[in-house]
Amino acid sequence: MAATLTSIESYMKEVYVGRIREQLNDEIVALKRITRSGSGVTSEVGGKYVTFPIHTRRNSGIGSRFENEALPTPGQQGHAAARVGLKYAYGGMQLTGQAIALSDTDAKAFAKALDNEVEGLKNDLKKDMNRQIYGSGNGAIGTATGANTSAVVPVTDARLFQVGMVVDTQTGNTVDNTGLIVASVDLTAGSNTVTFTTTPGTATANNDIIVRKGSGVSAAGNRELTGLAAIIAASGTLYNVDPTAEPEWKATVNANGGTPRALSEALMIRMADDIRVKGGTTSLILQSLGVRRAYFNLLSQLRQTVNTQEFTGGFSGLAFTTDRGEIPVVADPDAPLNKQWFVNEDAITYYRDEDWHFLDRDGSMWKQVRDSNGDYDAYYARMVEYHELGTDRRNTHGLISDITEA
Repeated sequence: MAATLTSIESYMKEVYVGRIREQLNDEIVALKRITRSGSGVTSEVGGKYVTFPIHTRRNSGIGSRFENEALPTPGQQGHAAARVGLKYAYGGMQLTGQAIALSDTDAKAFAKALDNEVEGLKNDLKKDMNRQIYGSGNGAIGTATGANTSAVVPVTDARLFQVGMVVDTQTGNTVDNTGLIVASVDLTAGSNTVTFTTTPGTATANNDIIVRKGSGVSAAGNRELTGLAAIIAASGTLYNVDPTAEPEWKATVNANGGTPRALSEALMIRMADDIRVKGGTTSLILQSLGVRRAYFNLLSQLRQTVNTQEFTGGFSGLAFTTDRGEIPVVADPDAPLNKQWFVNEDAITYYRDEDWHFLDRDGSMWKQVRDSNGDYDAYYARMVEYHELGTDRRNTHGLISDITEA
């Protein structure tokens, strides 16, 4: 009887060729733009808060008079103190002693286990920070659109979920379900669902948020970065300054009541003009891939140049032409759907005590795994960054929402 592949399988070699082939999207467009220069990042964050004054009101003691009339009552400039407190983000990894010892050369494995885990964790942390750049700080990765059917939960946008992600579901500040594991993600148009390995014990409801386990909002406040959703808003206290008391402390928002509408050049010009009226300027327009396609189609209809352009810092994208020059229009796969963010990068600062680093205050980044059952030939390490996103001029930013994606 002739030998077959099945009969000789037990002693056939498995030959692994080359490096690990990446299957995940590691783009971090917004994070790179904001931290691309030294002026956009500062480590001057000693103490509990970063506090800076903001100029909010002009001197009212101005006026014209006839001869011998009482002069205007003297006034003064109005100021408020913005206060930015840091948030604390962590990432952890664990390896057995055997995995470290038996994969320390390329001949033994695709990649050294240690190097692969360290570099992978760094990329994952930065990718998550890019998501947080667009958030409000409440930790939402997605929002439920209704009750779940078994383990399947409908969401507004499933793009940011990953298989294996461990999450909680929340109603406001209350955690309804904790430790759910994502089994699959359906991005099909009209579907947008997340399936967990188990059915949530408490059914989801419309507007429930889904967050990384333990990272959601609580009665004590937000755990994640104060992102663009909170910064570029026309209401809501930001950095301890309430816009109802200081009306200048609000961004320009052009919404359509939740009803999608076509993107137009008039909408974009109006936004740039409204920001200019407040004394602001725009250095960057961020958007999702679908809104970028809508903008591309708009330029094509207007018979304008639609070639991708290179901008300062090596970033590329389309351009929006105004009478004050061109503004880069850049697409980010992590950007929320149906929105265009008009950002003044010079007015945004990424505060941090230092870049991502390992917790090694006891002299070693690696800690041996121990529990009530004893010690293990396994080791874990944690990375940390204390950080926050801040703006010193809220009204220099703007948002067009309810845009129909192409």
